[in-house]
Amino acid sequence: MKNVFRILFILLFFVACQQKVTPADVAKINGYWEIEKVVFDQGKDKNYGMNESYDYFQIGKNNSGTRKKVMPQLDGTFLVNNTYENVTVRFAADKTFLDYSTPFTKWSEELISLSQDKMVLINPEKKEYHYKKTGPINLLGDGKKTK
Repeated sequence: MKNVFRILFILLFFVACQQKVTPADVAKINGYWEIEKVVFDQGKDKNYGMNESYDYFQIGKNNSGTRKKVMPQLDGTFLVNNTYENVTVRFAADKTFLDYSTPFTKWSEELISLSQDKMVLINPEKKEYHYKKTGPINLLGDGKKTK
Protein backbone atom coordinates (compact mmCIF):
# COMPACT_ATOMS: atom_id res chain seq x y z
CA MET A 1 0.00 0.00 0.00
CA LYS A 2 2.88 2.36 0.80
CA ASN A 3 4.36 1.69 -2.63
CA VAL A 4 1.11 2.69 -4.32
CA PHE A 5 1.14 6.05 -2.51
CA ARG A 6 4.79 6.60 -3.41
CA ILE A 7 4.10 5.93 -7.07
CA LEU A 8 1.08 8.24 -7.05
CA PHE A 9 3.11 10.97 -5.35
CA ILE A 10 5.90 10.67 -7.90
CA LEU A 11 3.43 10.79 -10.80
CA LEU A 12 1.72 13.86 -9.36
CA PHE A 13 5.09 15.51 -8.88
CA PHE A 14 6.00 15.04 -12.56
CA VAL A 15 2.59 16.22 -13.76
CA ALA A 16 2.79 19.32 -11.56
CA CYS A 17 6.29 20.14 -12.82
CA GLN A 18 5.29 20.00 -16.48
CA GLN A 19 5.87 23.34 -18.12
CA LYS A 20 2.75 25.20 -19.21
CA VAL A 21 2.97 27.35 -22.31
CA THR A 22 1.35 30.73 -21.74
CA PRO A 23 0.25 33.42 -24.20
CA ALA A 24 3.32 35.44 -23.15
CA ASP A 25 5.53 32.57 -24.40
CA VAL A 26 4.21 32.73 -27.97
CA ALA A 27 6.90 35.22 -29.05
CA LYS A 28 9.55 32.58 -28.30
CA ILE A 29 8.29 30.57 -31.28
CA ASN A 30 9.48 33.22 -33.74
CA GLY A 31 12.70 32.41 -35.54
CA TYR A 32 14.60 29.52 -37.09
CA TRP A 33 14.19 26.02 -35.65
CA GLU A 34 16.17 22.90 -36.53
CA ILE A 35 14.92 19.39 -35.76
CA GLU A 36 17.26 17.61 -33.32
CA LYS A 37 15.37 14.34 -33.06
CA VAL A 38 12.03 12.63 -33.53
CA VAL A 39 10.70 10.27 -30.85
CA PHE A 40 8.29 7.70 -32.25
CA ASP A 41 5.28 6.19 -30.48
CA GLN A 42 7.20 2.98 -29.74
CA GLY A 43 9.89 4.97 -27.93
CA LYS A 44 12.49 4.79 -30.71
CA ASP A 45 14.45 7.92 -31.53
CA LYS A 46 15.74 9.25 -34.83
CA ASN A 47 18.52 11.78 -34.27
CA TYR A 48 19.37 14.43 -36.84
CA GLY A 49 22.97 15.57 -37.12
CA MET A 50 22.58 18.43 -39.56
CA ASN A 51 19.49 19.41 -41.49
CA GLU A 52 19.26 20.71 -45.02
CA SER A 53 16.26 22.82 -44.04
CA TYR A 54 14.98 24.73 -41.04
CA ASP A 55 11.47 25.69 -40.02
CA TYR A 56 11.04 29.46 -39.86
CA PHE A 57 8.13 30.62 -37.69
CA GLN A 58 6.75 34.15 -37.69
CA ILE A 59 3.84 34.55 -35.24
CA GLY A 60 2.26 37.97 -34.65
CA LYS A 61 0.51 39.50 -31.65
CA ASN A 62 -2.82 37.99 -32.72
CA ASN A 63 -1.34 34.46 -32.29
CA SER A 64 -1.35 33.80 -36.03
CA GLY A 65 1.37 33.81 -38.64
CA THR A 66 3.30 31.50 -40.95
CA ARG A 67 5.78 28.62 -41.02
CA LYS A 68 8.19 28.26 -43.94
CA LYS A 69 10.86 25.74 -44.81
CA VAL A 70 14.15 27.55 -45.45
CA MET A 71 17.52 26.19 -46.54
CA PRO A 72 20.61 27.74 -44.93
CA GLN A 73 23.49 28.63 -47.24
CA LEU A 74 27.18 28.74 -46.34
CA ASP A 75 27.30 32.55 -46.68
CA GLY A 76 24.65 33.10 -43.99
CA THR A 77 21.70 33.59 -46.32
CA PHE A 78 18.65 31.35 -46.76
CA LEU A 79 17.01 29.92 -49.84
CA VAL A 80 13.28 30.49 -49.53
CA ASN A 81 10.41 29.61 -51.85
CA ASN A 82 6.82 30.84 -51.87
CA THR A 83 5.46 27.78 -50.03
CA TYR A 84 4.27 28.37 -46.49
CA GLU A 85 1.70 27.21 -43.97
CA ASN A 86 -0.62 29.48 -42.03
CA VAL A 87 -0.21 28.91 -38.28
CA THR A 88 -2.52 29.82 -35.42
CA VAL A 89 -1.63 29.29 -31.76
CA ARG A 90 -4.64 27.92 -29.86
CA PHE A 91 -5.03 27.47 -26.10
CA ALA A 92 -7.54 24.81 -25.01
CA ALA A 93 -7.99 22.72 -21.86
CA ASP A 94 -4.60 23.66 -20.34
CA LYS A 95 -2.88 22.68 -23.60
CA THR A 96 -1.37 24.67 -26.43
CA PHE A 97 -1.78 23.76 -30.08
CA LEU A 98 -0.32 24.98 -33.34
CA ASP A 99 -3.06 24.78 -35.97
CA TYR A 100 -1.71 24.70 -39.54
CA SER A 101 -3.57 25.27 -42.78
CA THR A 102 -2.74 25.31 -46.46
CA PRO A 103 -5.10 25.50 -49.44
CA PHE A 104 -5.04 21.67 -49.44
CA THR A 105 -5.26 20.52 -45.81
CA LYS A 106 -5.47 21.40 -42.10
CA TRP A 107 -3.80 19.76 -39.09
CA SER A 108 -2.69 20.46 -35.51
CA GLU A 109 0.31 19.73 -33.34
CA GLU A 110 0.41 20.03 -29.57
CA LEU A 111 3.12 22.31 -28.18
CA ILE A 112 4.51 20.27 -25.27
CA SER A 113 7.31 22.59 -24.16
CA LEU A 114 8.86 25.87 -25.22
CA SER A 115 11.89 27.84 -24.07
CA GLN A 116 14.23 30.37 -25.68
CA ASP A 117 16.24 27.60 -27.36
CA LYS A 118 14.14 24.37 -27.24
CA MET A 119 10.69 23.40 -28.48
CA VAL A 120 8.83 20.07 -28.49
CA LEU A 121 5.79 19.40 -30.69
CA ILE A 122 3.72 16.22 -30.86
CA ASN A 123 1.59 15.38 -33.89
CA PRO A 124 -1.61 13.27 -34.07
CA GLU A 125 0.48 10.15 -34.87
CA LYS A 126 2.19 10.61 -31.45
CA LYS A 127 5.56 11.55 -32.98
CA GLU A 128 7.48 14.04 -30.83
CA TYR A 129 9.53 16.58 -32.74
CA HIS A 130 12.37 18.06 -30.67
CA TYR A 131 13.64 21.35 -32.08
CA LYS A 132 16.56 23.58 -31.19
CA LYS A 133 16.70 27.28 -32.02
CA THR A 134 19.26 28.10 -34.65
CA GLY A 135 20.31 30.88 -36.96
CA PRO A 136 22.27 31.58 -40.12
CA ILE A 137 25.44 29.70 -40.97
CA ASN A 138 28.38 31.78 -42.17
CA LEU A 139 31.37 29.59 -42.92
CA LEU A 140 32.95 32.10 -45.30
CA GLY A 141 34.22 34.33 -42.50
CA ASP A 142 34.08 37.34 -44.78
CA GLY A 143 33.01 39.66 -41.97
CA LYS A 144 29.72 40.51 -43.63
CA LYS A 145 26.74 40.66 -41.32
CA THR A 146 24.05 38.07 -41.98
CA LYS A 147 20.32 38.70 -41.69
